[in-house]
Amino acid sequence: MLAKHSILARLLVVVMVGCAFLAAPRPAAGSAPDTEPYVKYYVVTARYQGQPENLTEIARRFLGSGERSAEIYQLNTGRVQPDGRRLTDPAALRAGWYVVLPWDAAGQGVEYGQLPAARRPSARPTPAASPSPRADSSPTPSASGTPAGSPTGSTPATKCTAKSASSGRSEWAQLRMAADSAWTLTRGNGVKVAVVDTGVDAGLQQLSGRVAVGADVTVGNGRGDEDCLGSGTAMAGIIAADDSVDGSPVGLAPDATIVPVRMVRSSGDARPADAATAIEVAVSTGAQVVALGSRVDLADPAVAAALATALEHDVLVVAGAPVKPTTPPSPREGSGGGALVLTGGVGAGGQLAEKYLDGSVEVVAPGVEVATLGVGGGKVVGNTGTELAVAFVAGAAALVRAVEPGLTARQVEERIRGTADPVGGQVAEGDARYGAGMINPAAAVAPSVEGPAPAAAQAGRGGGTLVAVLLGFAVLFGVGGFLVYRLRRRRFAG
Repeated sequence: MLAKHSILARLLVVVMVGCAFLAAPRPAAGSAPDTEPYVKYYVVTARYQGQPENLTEIARRFLGSGERSAEIYQLNTGRVQPDGRRLTDPAALRAGWYVVLPWDAAGQGVEYGQLPAARRPSARPTPAASPSPRADSSPTPSASGTPAGSPTGSTPATKCTAKSASSGRSEWAQLRMAADSAWTLTRGNGVKVAVVDTGVDAGLQQLSGRVAVGADVTVGNGRGDEDCLGSGTAMAGIIAADDSVDGSPVGLAPDATIVPVRMVRSSGDARPADAATAIEVAVSTGAQVVALGSRVDLADPAVAAALATALEHDVLVVAGAPVKPTTPPSPREGSGGGALVLTGGVGAGGQLAEKYLDGSVEVVAPGVEVATLGVGGGKVVGNTGTELAVAFVAGAAALVRAVEPGLTARQVEERIRGTADPVGGQVAEGDARYGAGMINPAAAVAPSVEGPAPAAAQAGRGGGTLVAVLLGFAVLFGVGGFLVYRLRRRRFAG
């Protein structure tokens, strides 16, 4: 009898161990996939044939033509290098950087494989007394912010007196956006955001190392990394300012790269032809997000044509909602998946920054008394304008594009609109004044059914495990009960 009880106990133990194995959480198949692509790349040396390395020479050596240096620049701008810096000036390379090359690159020194992991830029280099995003060997801005030279050989832009906005400031906008709730998933690393406006003051410490040279279409071949008027810098600060200065507002996507495209002259005038060209240039730089300043007239035929061309690419264009009758272009079916988000600016109490055309607003973002960066020193200023709301939406789009690079621009737009919060007494179905509502960056980057390993799928796998456990216990009690019944019958029969 004791032997039979011993057998029963062992059987019960085996069944219980099996159930425990079924209930134990297991890593999902491919939970840590090797997602880094294999590329051709070159490790920059201090000097080559006695001269400092530069993209033109590298293109000539490995691709047979120095003119292809632009291809190399577009493949590498915005990516964090091992020293925490980024390529923002084609003429400035640092020893030890990894330069991704086009597929047909060949020659001694070309390597193939995954790029070694770059250091996260949270530990940024200590800025010099006059902060500059460029490497030490590149031209540095003068006191007025005018570049001392240009890698393209263009004549430096005319010096101008920097203008700043009002000194009034309020932190309500940054508090309302709560971007830090999204930073556990992404800070916008690897995403390029083009700012089409007055240029960007690249000398500000809060933007150091994350502003590309850009372009100035008003002079044909200038650079966009200086700002006389301030609105472009204000937009860039909302998008990508970092926390290197205490008390300074931090952008929504502080690891994103800004590509400034100036289409506003120092006098403040803006020609529609320049705006149209600036949009085309912004798309050609490879920017995934394009933020249009308030001086871009969507009703102008040249601008509309440029936007229509932009929407044929996988680019998310953010523009201010119109204040006069306008028919914005829509992406054609079967095109590259581009999207246009018409944005309205609001204040803390829901008041509109402008009187937008009825029904034209798709989403809203802070645009009244917003704290951001001023030119000529980076002091914090308070501003009001639709372009600030545009910048907030562009920053949110950069976060989404960084955390879900597989989404098209249209899907990013849907994500931003679908996660927006109602404003004031706005009904869930939308409002003619506020569109889908106030953007919510943290909700927009949260895992969804479109993303890898979504929460719903995880719950489904958990449900399957629960069923297995219940079946195991059913087998346990069924077999155990049957054996006890047989043992009791034999004991009484004996």
